[in-house]
Amino acid sequence: MSREAMPQPGAWRGAGGAEKPTLEAGAASPGPPRAARAAAEHEEDMYRAADEIEKDKELLMQERGSSGEPRLSVAPEMEIMDYCRREWRGNTQQAARMRKGYEEVSQKFTSIRRVRGDNYCALRATLFQAMSQATASPAWLQDPELTRLPEKLISKHSWIKQWKLGLQLEEKGEDLVENIKESLALLRRKWAALADLGTAEARQLACDELFASADEEYLLYEAIKFLMLSRAIELYDDREQGKDVPFFSVLLFARDTSRDPAQLLRNHLNQVGHTGGLEQVEMLLLAHAMRHTICAYRLSKHGTEEFLTVFPTDPPRDWPVVTLIAEDDRHYNIPVRLCQETSLVRTVDTVTASGAQLWRARPAALFGAVLVAAMLVASRDSQKGTVPGGCVS
Repeated sequence: MSREAMPQPGAWRGAGGAEKPTLEAGAASPGPPRAARAAAEHEEDMYRAADEIEKDKELLMQERGSSGEPRLSVAPEMEIMDYCRREWRGNTQQAARMRKGYEEVSQKFTSIRRVRGDNYCALRATLFQAMSQATASPAWLQDPELTRLPEKLISKHSWIKQWKLGLQLEEKGEDLVENIKESLALLRRKWAALADLGTAEARQLACDELFASADEEYLLYEAIKFLMLSRAIELYDDREQGKDVPFFSVLLFARDTSRDPAQLLRNHLNQVGHTGGLEQVEMLLLAHAMRHTICAYRLSKHGTEEFLTVFPTDPPRDWPVVTLIAEDDRHYNIPVRLCQETSLVRTVDTVTASGAQLWRARPAALFGAVLVAAMLVASRDSQKGTVPGGCVS
């Protein structure tokens, strides 16, 4: 996606003012108002209107089924075109476009896992993919300074104390530093444990179990949101000092609702999981925070150059890649099981700020000729350029 193709600041959702985010596609519509809880259970929030606070209470009730048990976060896999036929049976132009999009994706992947469509959807899909395919714990996650980051940043930026924990974590203690440190430590520990598992199947099973544990799952999201804020602060400070910054960060802080990191927290990150999900420019921030390339098949953009969108547009080649399916710009599902012919030759067609650049990535080990093939691929790709594990186009 070129700079010219990216929506300009005024086109971002909420750029014209503090517009209330709407519920993400796929989330249940609010039911009848519940009886108000005792005032002692819910302290006044000076940054939100009363109707937003009440909506949060309603959303928390929707987080649970009639039995009181949490709903499934990531559904078991099913054949991708079976899913498409079930979900998009209408005769509308949108349904036809979605079917065409799914047909194209089905040439690369055979199955899909539906991700729960609440306001954590983008975080859930990205983190699940990243952790379930991890074969090593990222270096940035092993940094001993990681768990000291909350105290360091909060001591420098007192406005971070406005941080709003997820709905499922409201009963935790009031010590924000300890809560964020706990979430970062959990992310490090769980990621390392998954990476140590010997097979992809074992990682998938362990990830299914992790994302079925509400207490741990939602703590992971707090960790990722904090890493996004930390990265945003870094980018903002770099720009203020005249340093080069990624182009998306210019857009990030060009919005009327996020002129600086404090506004980004108040009006955007604090709403994730409550009344809003991640916007497209925040998907770029997520990619930078996790140091992962996010490839999204945007079905609503089928037939355009934005059908396969890469966050960021010019990723470092050593970043791992996760692939998602976006039914709209707020709801993401997970494609799984590469088609056999696709797994042998994978191509990334990425539009960069300087123009179109074709990155081709081919597996090194084919039919047992591991060493020889790896040497040939290295020789060939030193001229063409590669993205390890790149998006399938």
